[in-house]
Amino acid sequence: MKEIVSPTVYFQTAGPVNTERVLQLAYNRAAEIVVRSVVVATTTGATGVLAAEKFSGYNLVAVSHSTGFGGPDLQEMIPENRQKIEFTGGKVLTTTHAFGGVNRAIRRKLNTYQVDEIIAFTLRNFGDGMKVAAEIALMAADAGLIRVDEPVMTISGTGGGADTAVILLPSNAQNFFDLRFIEIICMPAPRHPLFS
Repeated sequence: MKEIVSPTVYFQTAGPVNTERVLQLAYNRAAEIVVRSVVVATTTGATGVLAAEKFSGYNLVAVSHSTGFGGPDLQEMIPENRQKIEFTGGKVLTTTHAFGGVNRAIRRKLNTYQVDEIIAFTLRNFGDGMKVAAEIALMAADAGLIRVDEPVMTISGTGGGADTAVILLPSNAQNFFDLRFIEIICMPAPRHPLFS
C-alpha cells in the first residue's frame, strides 16, 4: 500500500511570532505542488504585504476584516498596506465574514447562536487559524477571486500575524460542505502535555 508522508510543523506558541516561518513553509510547499492561488488573512494589511512580497507571481488574495468589524465604520486595514499589496499584484478582499454577518447580529440581539457560528466554533477546535483558513477561502471563492476546482494555499493566524497554513479545495459558501482540507502545512501545537 502506498503511503504519502507530509510533515506538519507545530509551533510551541500561537500568534504573530510565527509569521515569517509560516510564509516560508507555505511558499516552499506551494512551489512543490504547484499551487497557483494563495489566500491570506490580514487585519491591518501587514501580513498581507509580507505575503504579497513572498508570493509574487501567484494569484494572491489578502482578505481583510469587514468594515465595521472593529467598530462602526472602521476599516482596520491601513491604506498604505492596501496600496503595497495591490502594487505587487495582489488583490484585497473586504466583505462580510462567511461565518458572521447577519447571523452574528441575531446572536448579539437575541442571544442565540446560529449555524454559521456553530461551524466556526467547531473549526476552532483545531485552532483559530483553521477556522479562518476555511472562512477566507469561502469569501475569496464567493468573490470570484479563486477557483473552486483548484487547490489553494490559505495562510491565517491567531489574533494577528500568521501561525497556520493549509492547502484546501475551496467551495462557495452555499456549498460549504464541498470544502476539503487537503494538507496542514503548519499550525500551533494543541495545548496538551504531549506537545510540551
